[in-house]
Amino acid sequence: MPRHLVDGTEPGAAGVSALARRALALRGGAKPRRHDGKRLGAVFFNSSLRTRMSMEAACGALGIQPLTLSPGQDAWKLEIRDGVVMNGDEAEHITEAVKVLAEYADALAVRAFAGLTDLDYDRADPVIAAFIKHAGVPVINMESARYHPLQGLADTATWMSRFGEDLRGVPLTITWAPHPRTLPLAVVQQDLLSSSLMGMDVTLAHPEGFDVDPEILERATAQAQAAGGKLRVTNDQDGAMKGARVVLAKNWSGFSGYADRAAESKRRATLGDWTVTPEKLALTQDAGFMHCLPVRRNVVVSDAVLDGSASWVIEQAGLRLWTAMALLEGLWEEGPWSV
Repeated sequence: MPRHLVDGTEPGAAGVSALARRALALRGGAKPRRHDGKRLGAVFFNSSLRTRMSMEAACGALGIQPLTLSPGQDAWKLEIRDGVVMNGDEAEHITEAVKVLAEYADALAVRAFAGLTDLDYDRADPVIAAFIKHAGVPVINMESARYHPLQGLADTATWMSRFGEDLRGVPLTITWAPHPRTLPLAVVQQDLLSSSLMGMDVTLAHPEGFDVDPEILERATAQAQAAGGKLRVTNDQDGAMKGARVVLAKNWSGFSGYADRAAESKRRATLGDWTVTPEKLALTQDAGFMHCLPVRRNVVVSDAVLDGSASWVIEQAGLRLWTAMALLEGLWEEGPWSV
């Protein structure tokens, strides 16, 4: 069966640790295992800076040819839904598109954000699901409606870089932060899964009404308990900061009020005090600050935090390259995800 990476937990805790450890070794100068002649088809339905550049750079370092396209921009606009009459703007159906792309590439990678208008549709993650169904080759999720495993892997490598390979019990606070727009849940849900898989002590802080998918929360809670960690949820950001060694900030749209943008916009306008400031970090145990980027300065986080010594965001983003290399090294190899 092809080796897919959809929600970042497929390699298991040992496999994720091995990939993060390999990424840190590659960053330290270890010789890459090349796959000369392989081709990776990367399909971007949405904008990208770190994901696209890190994947293309990783391909170059491993002798893999990246084949990149953006439907609706430099390729036909694709119809995603099944059973529809295609008399609109979409010139090609995803079924044929994915099957054809798999004829040209040894693996496919896809980036397709949540639409944030239909909860059931986004929870079904239809684009990544179509790639898995029709590709017949390994598929890498470069951020979908629900998950962002490449970000989760880079964040895991960042935690291991700072705290060592055993992350059990490391206090991590994931906090909601303000933003002028409605944003997807994929990153916060990914970090819940990635951190709980490693047995970290995770605190999720968000205002009322900005909850995450209860299915993801249930999975993360079970993973944390199995790995020797724990997960708690609070609406008290200041309380969540106390004792934290890592603070990871992100904005996301509330699950329970999904797609009600007008009501959510009104709520967001009253929550400027959730910005991460030096005063908030002072409540922690000398925590490092993380954010997946791009970030709205002085909205999500203040300049003083982002430019200060506690900021880990550049190392975090830099590890996107090395974790992509580690992932691609093992994508076509036999056996478990390992070094």
